[in-house]
Amino acid sequence: MKNVQDLPIDIQTSKLLDWLVDRRHCSLKWQNAVMVIREKINAAIQDMPESEEIKQLLSGSYIHYFHCLRIVEILRGTEASSKNIFGRYSSQRMKDWQEIVSLYEKENTYLAEVASLLTRNVRYEGPALRRQLAKVQQLQQELSRRELECQSGAADMRERFYAACRQYGITGDNVGRELQALVKDLPSVLEETGKQTSGLEEAIQLYTAFTQFVCDWCEPVLPMLSYVQRRGNTTLYEWRTGEVPSVIERPVMEEAPADIVTEGTIDWGELGGDSGADGVNLGITVEDGVDWGISVESGAEEGGGIDWGASDSAPVEIEVVDVGTDCPEGVARGDDALSLLENSQTRSQFIDELMELELFLCQRLSEMSEEGDIVAMSQFQLAPTVIQAQSAQQVKAMLGGVRRILDGLTSLRMQHLFMIQASPRYVERVSDMLRQKLKQADILMLKRSALVEQRQEALEEQARLEPRIDLLASRTQELQKLIETDISKRYNNRPVNLMGVHV
Repeated sequence: MKNVQDLPIDIQTSKLLDWLVDRRHCSLKWQNAVMVIREKINAAIQDMPESEEIKQLLSGSYIHYFHCLRIVEILRGTEASSKNIFGRYSSQRMKDWQEIVSLYEKENTYLAEVASLLTRNVRYEGPALRRQLAKVQQLQQELSRRELECQSGAADMRERFYAACRQYGITGDNVGRELQALVKDLPSVLEETGKQTSGLEEAIQLYTAFTQFVCDWCEPVLPMLSYVQRRGNTTLYEWRTGEVPSVIERPVMEEAPADIVTEGTIDWGELGGDSGADGVNLGITVEDGVDWGISVESGAEEGGGIDWGASDSAPVEIEVVDVGTDCPEGVARGDDALSLLENSQTRSQFIDELMELELFLCQRLSEMSEEGDIVAMSQFQLAPTVIQAQSAQQVKAMLGGVRRILDGLTSLRMQHLFMIQASPRYVERVSDMLRQKLKQADILMLKRSALVEQRQEALEEQARLEPRIDLLASRTQELQKLIETDISKRYNNRPVNLMGVHV
């Protein structure tokens, strides 16, 4: 059987103070004694000798009994000159601290205080600092995640901007002017499309022959497509009148500003007339030699000197002309000056007829791919040569040509170009939309900079917390050893273990 003296005394730290009071090591009213001692310590530290060790003991730590013992040891060296023949010190400093130590030792008040201090460090101070540190570290992770989100979001916005610019076929340096520059090349692009249409002659002939053979259709099919195939992408004036215009006056598009939207200014454009007094061009022209039936006489008494014509004068004849015939003969102006593929109505008709031809060729190719269909073969024995002579490969080639033209006209880039040509305000909307992407990217980068600053502050807070936690842990371990040693002396040096000391 083991000797009782060798058995350790295990004490739970959370119950240490109750253990000391229950075993009458400390008084139940120890807190009242501590309050008196704290007042004396606060008064005593006002007058201390110059000592680096004393400064360290008094700086930033709770002064307890064991600190007071060390201060008395230091004062024995600094106050040695005040010692009288009886071995007592006449220095007030030494008397004050000796009194403090004596009060601490009365009823073991110091033991209750350091036990309470140890419990507070373990149960409150340490966990609070740990939670604060964990919160700061979690905040850093959250801020880092949001930084990456802002950075990737800004990069995504810029990529969307440049993707949209590539979609429009521009670089993005000056969106408005680059978009208008694309429209300047639109006539030449559409002219090339008209030339490509000339290769659809065989497909149009096949469709015409097929409709006449199957449906006895006598009216012309695909009139717009057939016209462009024969004569190219002519002006609307030539399509309407059948004559080539001698003069073409195309509408002038104003140059867009350099990515600056000016608000509150109305630009009426140049309509071809003289400017009025207010600088507004109303588009009215006055030609010499035109008699309006109005004469100005200095002696007229009524009408402000304007003679509006007497009742017996010859009536003024007004001739009403049809729309589109108000221009001089041979001059294509306004919409008439646009080509068939530039004008929205004729272009829509052209695309509709292309799609009609595409559907026919798809259906015809599907029928020709059916092998061994005797009924279908017998149906086309009396068909014209242009129908019987076509093979599936030839029809497939025709279909490819139609689709190339159709894809070229209906691509997203061409749709944007047609919108830009039809509406100058569309350029402003597109420019604002693209600039908004860059603005959002800049906002995200500014937000990222603010997050970087917040993360840096959290990192600095972590740098302040970690030394405090380490210092608290070292002081707690020191208190643990001092308390274990003190209690062990009271039980004939039996080993004492304070359980649950974790900071």
